[in-house]
Amino acid sequence: MNEILQTPQVTTPSISSAAMIVDFNASVWTARKKDRKASEDVTDANHADKGVANVSKNLLGNCAELDAVQKFAANVRNRHYSMTMPWSDNGSRLLTTAQYFRYHEVMTDLQQEFYRLVEQFLQVYEWKIMEAQAKLGALFNRDEYPTRAGLESKFAFRMAYIPLPDSGDFRIDIGNEGMVQIQAQYEAQYAAQIKGAMNDVWKRLHDNLTTLVRQLDVDEKGKGNRLFDTVFDGALALTDMLRTCNVTGDSQMEAMRLKLEQAFTTNNQPVNLHQIKNSPTLRANTQEKLTAAIAALPSLDM
Repeated sequence: MNEILQTPQVTTPSISSAAMIVDFNASVWTARKKDRKASEDVTDANHADKGVANVSKNLLGNCAELDAVQKFAANVRNRHYSMTMPWSDNGSRLLTTAQYFRYHEVMTDLQQEFYRLVEQFLQVYEWKIMEAQAKLGALFNRDEYPTRAGLESKFAFRMAYIPLPDSGDFRIDIGNEGMVQIQAQYEAQYAAQIKGAMNDVWKRLHDNLTTLVRQLDVDEKGKGNRLFDTVFDGALALTDMLRTCNVTGDSQMEAMRLKLEQAFTTNNQPVNLHQIKNSPTLRANTQEKLTAAIAALPSLDM
């Protein structure tokens, strides 16, 4: 009698109850357009082959209202990345359940601000077209400008939360041998994705702490380097992220969190940047503790 192949047991930690997948997208009108005629004129005037030069025009010139939307969207993407971890090649990110409520609150507020900025732009859009006509001269073509209704569809701010399946939750109607092979491949991929997500946190922490330690340096005359709030606040945020993003219960990650909490504490009270700037002793002690923390980070070929 043929031996029945059994589905392999899952060895990768199941994180389906501790995390989810989040897809985020912010789309913004670029207001840029290739001008075919101008491109041909440039190549002809320079006796160049067709297609070697392209003229791209900014349909609105310098529009402060549109620039504000574009810059805001870029900053939102950075905020999204800072609160999540990489998961798949298509841009999906891993969001822990511990981080979900904070993430959703922050992103919802940013979504409201995004559409407020979009509305400000839409209110001046027609006027900006008239200004652009004077700026672009012969390059102006009214047909290249969408209507306001059509323009609104070019701006979007979307978030989608997707449950994360267990690595072993794989059902497919093929033979047992095929199921074993496919599940083994999925298991390896799942493990690699989890490892990649955790390594991303470690790398961010390494880069941030290395920068902060450098800023804590003092020269021979006792003058310290300039300390930046963004770097210091980032270190505190990443320390908290070691807690909220430790979906595998990694003891090394928890030990590092405790080490950093101690580094950012003095007399059982949290340290702030003002205290560090005004206390050479505290500055030196903090740098020493953070240097030791960096040395204890796992090696990620950094």
